[in-house]
Amino acid sequence: MNEHMLWVEKYRPKTIEECILPDALKKTFQDFVNQKKIPNLLMAGTAGVGKTTVARALCEEIGCDYIIINGSDESGIDVLRNKIKNYASSMSLSGGRKVVILDEADYLNPNSTQPALRGAIEEFASNCSFIFTCNYKNRIIDPIHSRCTVIDFKANGSKAKMAGQFFKRVENILQTEGITYEKEVVASVITKHFPDNRRILNELQRYAAGGTIDKGILASVSEIRMTELVTALKDKDFASCRKWVTNNLDNDPTRIFRNIYDGLYGVLEANSVPQMVVILAKYQYQAAFVADHEINLIACLTEIMVECVFK
Repeated sequence: MNEHMLWVEKYRPKTIEECILPDALKKTFQDFVNQKKIPNLLMAGTAGVGKTTVARALCEEIGCDYIIINGSDESGIDVLRNKIKNYASSMSLSGGRKVVILDEADYLNPNSTQPALRGAIEEFASNCSFIFTCNYKNRIIDPIHSRCTVIDFKANGSKAKMAGQFFKRVENILQTEGITYEKEVVASVITKHFPDNRRILNELQRYAAGGTIDKGILASVSEIRMTELVTALKDKDFASCRKWVTNNLDNDPTRIFRNIYDGLYGVLEANSVPQMVVILAKYQYQAAFVADHEINLIACLTEIMVECVFK
């Protein structure tokens, strides 16, 4: 079974020392481990930088019982009433403090779930800590900010050093997996996607399916994969569309819209093609001045999903 695991899970760091972080951040987390105490934390940073990995490593090194709840999947008030309260109010099997890790907490409802959480943080303060991870800390309400230690995952001047450390880790993974690789090709994948370490490992695992990572895959490193998107649009699967956008947003917007046009042209009913063209043209124009490209692209795909008919 192990050989079919995602590398991001199979090789996830288990300790703070193994995590690739700026020195100051690593020291902060190592101090928590040494003190065997996890305060309420709000970890903010872009996708794949290691927020959830650090949260899990803290709990596992200290020996805390913990539960992970994904805010993008379970964002309603029922999550608080059921999962969180039931877990936080029960006794820890290890006898120590318990931890609730709220992953992607910026998707938790700011009008119901988030306000209710501030009460839960205080109610269970004696036996439970809360760790929130988010991409956008401005989407977390101020009362939660004030009840947590806020930690920004920013590489700043450490980016080159961390990329070098991650390159060495990737080499070890590839050697362990028995994958033949060319260093410059691996370096190009890391350069393109760093600091999104999760994306890098997922891409390399996909390229390594044939047992070799060489110059032959360089052309596909920046290729926008349309198969997943077409399936998501056909199935009216909004969550998968959103994930596709997140994974492809670092490509040039003009190229993204062109690839969507090319990819959908042959899978739509003939009378839906003009509608698709009009929709793409509208959102491509808007892309030149919108504040949030992710929302603009998701809105475009949602309109195609609703208005166009697939074969």
